[in-house]
Amino acid sequence: MKHIIAFAGSNSSTSINKQLVTYASQLVDDVKVTILDLNDFEMPIYSFDRDSNTGFPKEAVDFIAHIKNADGIIVSLAEHNGAYSAAFKNVFDWASRVEPKTFLDKPMLLMASSPGGRGGASVLEMASDRFPRHFANIVGKFSFPLFNDNFSDGKITNEDLNNQLLTEVKQFQNSL
Repeated sequence: MKHIIAFAGSNSSTSINKQLVTYASQLVDDVKVTILDLNDFEMPIYSFDRDSNTGFPKEAVDFIAHIKNADGIIVSLAEHNGAYSAAFKNVFDWASRVEPKTFLDKPMLLMASSPGGRGGASVLEMASDRFPRHFANIVGKFSFPLFNDNFSDGKITNEDLNNQLLTEVKQFQNSL
C-alpha cells in the first residue's frame, strides 16, 4: 500500500490549512496517510551559526525521514503577509540543510487556503516557484478561497470548488 504524508504550513491549533489538508488526504484512495503537525518539528530559528556549531536538530532530520518514507506529499500552506508562515519557513530552512533535494522528487499536491477571496494565491505562487528547486514534483495545485464560507463539518461545501479539488486529487493519485 502506498503511503502519503500530509501537513499544513501552519502551527496554529485551529489551522484552516490543516483542516483542508486533512480533508484532501481522505480523498486519496487506497493509501496510508500520516498527518504531520508542524508543532512536532519546533526548532530554534535557523541560522548559519547554529548549523555550523550544533548541527541539525533531530526534528529536521525526522521531518526529512517522513518525506523519505512517503510515496507522495500533500501540503496546504498558510499565507502570512503574502508569504510562508514563520513556522513553516523555519522547518523548510532546516530541512533543506539536512537534504538539499528536500522533497526528493515525490509527487506533491500543493494547496493553500485563506479566509479571503484570493485563497492564499501569493504563497501558492511563491511555493510553485521555489519548491521545484528543492525537487518537488508538483502534480497538482489548488487554491481554496473564502474558507469560512466554503468549508464546514470537515469538508468543502461549495460543489464547484470541491470538484476542482477532486480533479487535483485524481492527478495526484495517478502519479503515485
